[in-house]
Amino acid sequence: MNSTAKQLLKETIVKIEGAYAPATIRAYEKNFERFIIFSEKVNEYALPADSKLVTMYIKHISDGRLKSASIRIAIASISAIHKLNQLSDPTTHPEVRLELRRMHRTLGRESKQAIGINQEILQKMIRQTENNLIGFRDRALLLTAYSGMLRRSEITELQVDDVSYAGDKTLKIKLRRSKTDQDGLGRWLFLGSEAQKSIIDWLKSSGVTEGKLFRGISKSNKLSQGLSASQVNRIYKKLARKSEMQVDFIKQISGHSIRVGAAQDLLISGASLPIIMNKGRWSKADTVMRYVENVSYA
Repeated sequence: MNSTAKQLLKETIVKIEGAYAPATIRAYEKNFERFIIFSEKVNEYALPADSKLVTMYIKHISDGRLKSASIRIAIASISAIHKLNQLSDPTTHPEVRLELRRMHRTLGRESKQAIGINQEILQKMIRQTENNLIGFRDRALLLTAYSGMLRRSEITELQVDDVSYAGDKTLKIKLRRSKTDQDGLGRWLFLGSEAQKSIIDWLKSSGVTEGKLFRGISKSNKLSQGLSASQVNRIYKKLARKSEMQVDFIKQISGHSIRVGAAQDLLISGASLPIIMNKGRWSKADTVMRYVENVSYA
């Protein structure tokens, strides 16, 4: 009974390609596919859906398997697909809002934050890299991420053409698009000397002259067309294991860990909140505070 909903979802995903971040599009698609499956089980239409169905769905996915943040994203996806098809948004109904409040009281609103890779830990990881192609790539990746306080998506989207020199021969990179710059106005980031040298070494050793700046590397040293977000995570964890860090610490590492650690280092150095927000390109102070709340001054 939901064949129309499935078709509309496919058409919507095609329609919004390029207008939203790839991760956002994937979230909309996967979450609404799950909503369709639930709708079919209870013999209801998913698109357009009514508020009663959405309320039932919130109860269904609030059984403890998902975090409250994941549930909010699921409901936001339902809302977005309806709006994009110019249909009435069922998630705005008071009953849906009440069910969301009930869910939050049960599961809480805590959002798990990635553990920070600060300068001390970063240098330990860098010491585990070798003077080969993978080593040059990994050093450039680590140091660029730290110096530029880059998000994982920003790292993977960097292009060779985004690397340039200022008038004094200082290397800089252009961040063409980020989470807080969805219109792609761009921003130049000036990197530290270590990061600058690491990029030069990587480009010279790899021979990369165009396309994505960072690449996957096979056992035979063949380069891929780019790096995925999951590959960034694996590189960080691999170097952390080589540094003989604790297992529990390694498990908490994510593609955002270096960004978190850089923010914590700035706080310890005495940087003000506005300075940290500007350097890390945050628009909300509470987001930064979650990043630095567990910082140690020891």
